[in-house]
Amino acid sequence: MPGQLRATVLPDRQRRSLEELQQDLDLSSGDSRSKQSAFWTMLTLSAVIAACGILTDSTATVIGAMIIAPLSTAIMGIALGAVQRRRTTAAAFVALGCLLVILVGAVASLVVPQSYDLLTNGQIAGRTSPGLLDLISALATGFAGAVALARKDVAAVLPGVAIAISLVPPLVVTGVCAGQAAWWLALGALVLFLSNLFALVFAGMIVFTVLAYARTGAHRAHRGPRRAHVMLGLLFTAVLLPLGANTVATVLLNTWTLRAESAAERWLTDSPGATVTSVDAQSRTLYIHVRGPDELPPIQALLSDLEGQIPDGVPIVVDTTRGRQITAGRVGG
Repeated sequence: MPGQLRATVLPDRQRRSLEELQQDLDLSSGDSRSKQSAFWTMLTLSAVIAACGILTDSTATVIGAMIIAPLSTAIMGIALGAVQRRRTTAAAFVALGCLLVILVGAVASLVVPQSYDLLTNGQIAGRTSPGLLDLISALATGFAGAVALARKDVAAVLPGVAIAISLVPPLVVTGVCAGQAAWWLALGALVLFLSNLFALVFAGMIVFTVLAYARTGAHRAHRGPRRAHVMLGLLFTAVLLPLGANTVATVLLNTWTLRAESAAERWLTDSPGATVTSVDAQSRTLYIHVRGPDELPPIQALLSDLEGQIPDGVPIVVDTTRGRQITAGRVGG
């Protein structure tokens, strides 16, 4: 069965040799000076482009930075070295590269006013609250990238793989948020990067093992992948836990928000012209934004409708279009 799968995924006539793969992924082999020079130059430029795109909230600019970012090459070098039980410098390049990109983000944060709300920037907000879908996407991207590297005829998909996996942008966001002392946001972006990193390495190790690159290495390599897979699996699980918890929290928050919106619409049924424009959560408080006349139904009726719909103890604030905020109290209080 493994042989049939290998023949389907990687026909012999399209298979790249181990030497060719190592030449591409190992920055310390062959003309190492030229390869390392290109790596640091492109990584620095990618970080600068990503910082500009993030601070201007430009998706196109961020995509451009993702295309030229060379981090995925070094990360796949970690995967190949792991399945062959061979020491490489790939991990060192990844670690130093991460520090460089975070530093660029921190320097870029100097142009951001202290009063600036980072979460109003879509490029930042979208990378500070990762979930399980981000991990699944990273895994699929890792499999695609590893297969593309191993085949001679699908190298054209690599730019698409670079766009799909988010490596440099979350590191830049980490630096920007850290420079603004928004530590929780910085941690969220860093978790996104780490989940993508582990997913890429894990997927690369699986693909390179299935495609028998481990067996074409050193004679003792057959015991290496198993131990490496176990260690990486433990790290993968450590990242999976916060991503899962964040996904559950996001789903619950969305559910409670929708229930609160429905309850508020029922509350306004007898007020002609009054509508609920939105409901959002800020600092553990639920804000219900209402557009309509000055006179609203008794606020206690809203709290009663919310009982059983959202957890007890959640503070409710009604925000009207005339700039008036009504502190309704706590649900179940």
